[in-house]
Amino acid sequence: MAITYERVRELFRYKDGELIRNKTVNRNAKKGTVAGSHHSMGYRHIAIKQEKYLTHRLVWLYHYGYLPEHQVDHINRKRDDNRIENLREVSHSCNLRNCGNRKNNTSGVKGVSFNNAIKMWGASICNVGKNYNLGISKDFSEAVLMRLAAEQCLGWDSCDKMSPACKYALKNNLFKPKGGTPMVCH
Repeated sequence: MAITYERVRELFRYKDGELIRNKTVNRNAKKGTVAGSHHSMGYRHIAIKQEKYLTHRLVWLYHYGYLPEHQVDHINRKRDDNRIENLREVSHSCNLRNCGNRKNNTSGVKGVSFNNAIKMWGASICNVGKNYNLGISKDFSEAVLMRLAAEQCLGWDSCDKMSPACKYALKNNLFKPKGGTPMVCH
């Protein structure tokens, strides 16, 4: 049986991204303590009647009254930061876009890599399971702008609030937005 809004409100109170127990359940789960434990993937989870729930999904239910149909994304990419202002319901593909750089990324910008064979920077993007080569350049900044333009054309600027390409372009003043108003990538 699925957990309900009423049951979550009965069991817990919310404080700064944590669910605090309203009553003692057993000697390990006492009233006033933070519910749950760390999951192997970095998330927190809570067991209720032998059913495990990801804490961020219960925080969502606590605030909005329903379990999300889609995924709950941690905007700042910190898997144990369950403050409601850090959570948003998104599609699977949007959630995948809001992940950090891969461990083998050496450029610092997702989708931008150096090709040693031709001594040039390449830009690429993956959308709906298909990889697109966006172009190559001797200039790293130009490759970053290729990636950023592709993200914006695909509408990702409304999804990935922390795009490495956007952050790099803004930090290095690579373009001037229309009307002189600073662009905010969100």
